[in-house]
Amino acid sequence: MALDYLSLLNPSQASAVMQTDGPCMIIAGAGSGKTRVLTYRIAHLLEKGVDPFNILALTFTNKAAKEMRARVEKVVGPNARNLWMGTFHSVFAKILRSEADKIGYPRSFTIYDTQDSKTLIGQIIKELELDDKLYKPGLVLGRISQAKNKLISVNQYLSDAAIKADDEASLRPKIGVLYQQYQQRCFKAGAMDFDDLLFNTNVLFREHTDVLNKYQNMFRFVMIDEYQDTNYSQYLITRKLAAKERNICVVGD
Repeated sequence: MALDYLSLLNPSQASAVMQTDGPCMIIAGAGSGKTRVLTYRIAHLLEKGVDPFNILALTFTNKAAKEMRARVEKVVGPNARNLWMGTFHSVFAKILRSEADKIGYPRSFTIYDTQDSKTLIGQIIKELELDDKLYKPGLVLGRISQAKNKLISVNQYLSDAAIKADDEASLRPKIGVLYQQYQQRCFKAGAMDFDDLLFNTNVLFREHTDVLNKYQNMFRFVMIDEYQDTNYSQYLITRKLAAKERNICVVGD
């Protein structure tokens, strides 16, 4: 069966598919078949006898993950259904469902969507009697999101002189307080927003090396599609997961 899909690839693509040990970066232009290479690389690993539970494949949309899984299943059969494949947020939400109690959250935590977050921030702005035209919930949420994606905690945010200066220059010196109040409310409600799913996965792996070791041993092969779109938080998670086996493959423009 290997010949079936390898015959569909050019020499460079076939080389990338066959290179399964150690770090690998695949860079090519749009429409050049990068995702197909990643798909066949997964199929090749499965055909070599790698357990699908040992493969982690991360994408940026649910649609892309669904299409990739269908392609792999077409080559190797139902075994593909056992892959750990999905978006960063869906995969690490699944991990947090098993491990959240270790960082003080219930395993049945609620996931706030953007509107939930904006509504909560709006309530806090009103309670603090701030100008909602200056402190627009969407703008405040964006600032909080930027901080989380850079792994800047509430305490770091409040104590950073440069961040404080930026907020004062924008005439919004209370954003740090809003960030603090927002996180406290989310935690009390047993809720995380989308950015928390990645932020808290980083916290989990940093503070609980036994948990990190567990998933390092599980995910012997890590693959990331559209790697150019990863942020710092996503990069750090995958770097930690791949640190033991070093079998990481990234694909991007």
